[in-house]
Amino acid sequence: CSSRTAHCSLSLLGSSDPPASRVLVASRNFANDATFEIKKCDLHRLEEGPPVTTVLTREDGLKYYRMMQTVRRMELKADQLYKQKIIRGFCHLCDGQEACCVGLEAGINPTDHLITAYRAHGFTFTRGLSVREILAELTGRKGGCAKGKGGSMHMYAKNFYGGNGIVGAQVPLGAGIALACKYNGKDEVCLTLYGDGAANQGQIFEAYNMAALWKLPCIFICENNRYGMGTSVERAAASTDYYKRGDFIPGLRVDGMDILCVREATRFAAAYCRSGKGPILMELQTYRYHGHSMSDPGVSYRTREEIQEVRSKSDPIMLLKDRMVNSNLASVEELKEIDVEVRKEIEDAAQFATADPEPPLEELGYHIYSSDPPFEVRGANQWIKFKSVS
Repeated sequence: CSSRTAHCSLSLLGSSDPPASRVLVASRNFANDATFEIKKCDLHRLEEGPPVTTVLTREDGLKYYRMMQTVRRMELKADQLYKQKIIRGFCHLCDGQEACCVGLEAGINPTDHLITAYRAHGFTFTRGLSVREILAELTGRKGGCAKGKGGSMHMYAKNFYGGNGIVGAQVPLGAGIALACKYNGKDEVCLTLYGDGAANQGQIFEAYNMAALWKLPCIFICENNRYGMGTSVERAAASTDYYKRGDFIPGLRVDGMDILCVREATRFAAAYCRSGKGPILMELQTYRYHGHSMSDPGVSYRTREEIQEVRSKSDPIMLLKDRMVNSNLASVEELKEIDVEVRKEIEDAAQFATADPEPPLEELGYHIYSSDPPFEVRGANQWIKFKSVS
């Protein structure tokens, strides 16, 4: 194992004279995997839940760490670009919630489907798009994943149906995607995400009902970060047991700050749906460090001390790092090296996102349909016409 690591680190550097830290990492014998105890999920209408122990391989651990660190750094860069007025308009950041997007992706297949609300940058990355495409979309540039026309709330990838701006409106759409999975006879599931702020929307309960009646392979996921905009869950909901809100749909409440908890619960929920039993509900208990959006300083309805306490005791990246180092799955030096590589990737992506040109005005009507012959679109008045090309 150690010689293979050594060879790998040399080839990655592309030179025969690696830095001392790489040699140190290469010569150490790390464990290939380790078993961890994870928090037991609270259950609703389920006899048994996800396991309370799980195995983490060194390879997976390093992958999860890199992904979570990338999402964290990407969001902090978006914050910086917003304050410089390079990113404009709506911008909802998910730093603090990295274990949700990375853990959910770790528990499903790339062929499965996911739809979420407007705090979507992390999911856009975990579903396979590059930081470069995401930041360029945020700055409204041609190289963005939606060609600069979607912005923060409207990014899409293969089997990822976006960011959606209307509170709760993505939930019936997610049930519809699950209906398509069942109709087409595919062994696929749809993860349908919404926040605690959307959990009281009537359309969510209508979607629950249809999904249960038709036994749709839909995992309804409430990302409970404790505040819907500036309103705490206790002030907004008569029942804050969101995992029980499906009533006739089984549910589980998960520690959303622990990536291994999220991964195991997602695997359990996906297996439940694939077995033909119908929908299941998951509540991820998580926390956002930023305000609701960039226009919310985030400290008028909660204290700085509260945020600091979560950061110091429950930070998802810190929890994974401590586990890996204490179990000899990785060294502090190796993880620091990943941090340096991630920072460089983010800086390069930000350079691209600020230098890339904006889309030209004549392309305003492009990409309305995916594979239609070109046609004309009326502009702001009847004399302005735009050509639409798929």
